[in-house]
Amino acid sequence: MPSALPTGDPAPPDGSLPVSALADLGSRGLGVYVHVPFCATRCGYCDFNTYTAGELGTSASPQSWLEGLRRELDLAARVLGTPPPVDTVFVGGGTPSLLGADGLADVLAAVRSSLGVKSDAEVTTESNPESTSPEFFAGIRDAGYTRVSLGMQSAVRHVLALLDRNHTPGRPVAAAREARAAGFDHVNLDLIYGTPGETTDDLRRSLDAVAEAGVDHVSAYALIVEEGTALARRVRRGEIPMPDDDVLADKYELIDAALTAQGLSWYEVSNWAASEASRCRHNVLYWRGGDWWGAGPGAHSHVGGVRWWNVKHPAKYAEVLAGGHSPAAGRETLGADDRRVERVLLELRLSDGLPLDALAPEGRTEAKSAAADGLLDPDALDEGRCVLTDRGRLLADAVVHRLT
Repeated sequence: MPSALPTGDPAPPDGSLPVSALADLGSRGLGVYVHVPFCATRCGYCDFNTYTAGELGTSASPQSWLEGLRRELDLAARVLGTPPPVDTVFVGGGTPSLLGADGLADVLAAVRSSLGVKSDAEVTTESNPESTSPEFFAGIRDAGYTRVSLGMQSAVRHVLALLDRNHTPGRPVAAAREARAAGFDHVNLDLIYGTPGETTDDLRRSLDAVAEAGVDHVSAYALIVEEGTALARRVRRGEIPMPDDDVLADKYELIDAALTAQGLSWYEVSNWAASEASRCRHNVLYWRGGDWWGAGPGAHSHVGGVRWWNVKHPAKYAEVLAGGHSPAAGRETLGADDRRVERVLLELRLSDGLPLDALAPEGRTEAKSAAADGLLDPDALDEGRCVLTDRGRLLADAVVHRLT
């Protein structure tokens, strides 16, 4: 079951933004996120805003969604005035690869037509390995995509089965190689660790598969049991245990050591890259407080301290846009304190860290205490930056709480 939208203030029907939010548009970076809400099946751990064909019936289709998307991107161009061409495009979901190469080409063409895309922009699509092929990768490369993110999760069959993933264990490695053969320099594999029943040897097998794939980027996330999911219901019934925090910490350290040995360095707590050029520029834009327009059902946006989110259901999304209105369901304007806390929350997770002067005076005092406790690098702190130590990465949320 998709998670609920936040509560907030009513959003204006025309999608207009305060003049203050549009000041210096582009100076903070400008990205577009496109949400594709379609999946072939629902994974038991997922609470994203996604729908199978059986759940949608005849109420919505990729065609009606694409028409709504085009209308929203045209709305974005009107609201933003004359925005600069976007720096990054990220097509996520859901399962964007279900659209096929032609469908993803249409998505990128819509972004280009409405907003413009820089010649050196990073253009990423997520893909399920099972809905890709050499022809698929060649097609999206020709369309202008520069980066592919593949949902691997694990290389072990019983782990995939518990997660309700429908790809075969060896397919992500093959898909990564096909993407590289099609001309993609930047290929990411997503891992999930801490699944109940996953042993240390299981995780090592997944990390060996990552090495075999030869990708330049890995994202690794601890399994979170989200309320309303099939996985949460199984935990509640006592069929499987909740992930153990100490086990998750041990597995994170194993992942970090293995990926470091493969030549990948962490640049965000859950992300490793082979070089600075391999880092996901779109996600860095999020972490550094940039601006982005999120298009699609349930997508979230942020421009100049104003955040808003769209209606969730694809049928309602298309209907509202066909009526000439913004699909935004609500929004909020972040105050100075909100933006400061959010900056700490996001930038502290980066290997570059957070400027010490971004903290309130009380936070600077806490930073010194955190360094004494081995959570922040004391040498970096002397140079005016808060940088997590290896131990600090394991306790990043607690460090943020202390500093804010």
